[in-house]
Amino acid sequence: MGSSSTTDADLLQRLQLGLVGRRRELEVVVAALATGRYVLLEGLPGTGKSALLSALAAEAGVRFVLVEGSAELTPARLVGHHDPSWVLAEGYVGAVFVDGPLLSTPRDNGLLCIEETNRIPEETFNVLMSVMSEGVSQVPRLGRVEAADGFRRVAAINPFDALGTARISSAIYDRTCRVAMGYRSAAEEVDVVVRRTGADPAWAAAAVELVRAIRAYRDIRNGSSVHGAIDLVLVAEAAGGPCAELRGSASVPGALDARLA
Repeated sequence: MGSSSTTDADLLQRLQLGLVGRRRELEVVVAALATGRYVLLEGLPGTGKSALLSALAAEAGVRFVLVEGSAELTPARLVGHHDPSWVLAEGYVGAVFVDGPLLSTPRDNGLLCIEETNRIPEETFNVLMSVMSEGVSQVPRLGRVEAADGFRRVAAINPFDALGTARISSAIYDRTCRVAMGYRSAAEEVDVVVRRTGADPAWAAAAVELVRAIRAYRDIRNGSSVHGAIDLVLVAEAAGGPCAELRGSASVPGALDARLA
């Protein structure tokens, strides 16, 4: 997202200080956005897609706008609409148009991320295609709206979720740089848990070991991500604190550590 290779190198260095791992993915995303490409992140929940983009926008000093993709994301919700109350008084003029994220984000060179892109309606896809192909949006009764030079759009999907999703057209795939994001290594997940919870590394490692074992179990279709290890640590520590005092029992983390040993 920088204007030079030196700027992008500095950005990558700062991002590495705040994120665990993801060096390869960061290099690809930064390079793609710096050259004006659109990016599609593919990965299961908990692989850090939104966290990566949020950190990228913060370090680059641009506004980060996150839009949740669903069947209710109509073109009007994405692009914007004329305020009905003002239309009655002023008519269909630009001053009464309320920008949606697809217009407001380009105006200030922000970073727009549309999550669960494979859940949005086909007509909304067509709106995105116009922006990706020509860099403009044709808005009824408003006219042609051009994206600012620094505007960047990122999409994120869970390619393994088939419930309530639709096939993304080849035209979208052809215009995006696809970046696959898998689970981090065990050591990196332990680091994430320690950073998020402040837990002892040994206890964090035990929680990560348990979650990764569940994830790999053959009879479970979709195991838990690192979010499960974070939840396990926080809930167990709470249960081992005031809750344990009420029960008059030992701490839950200590009991789990003993079982996992």
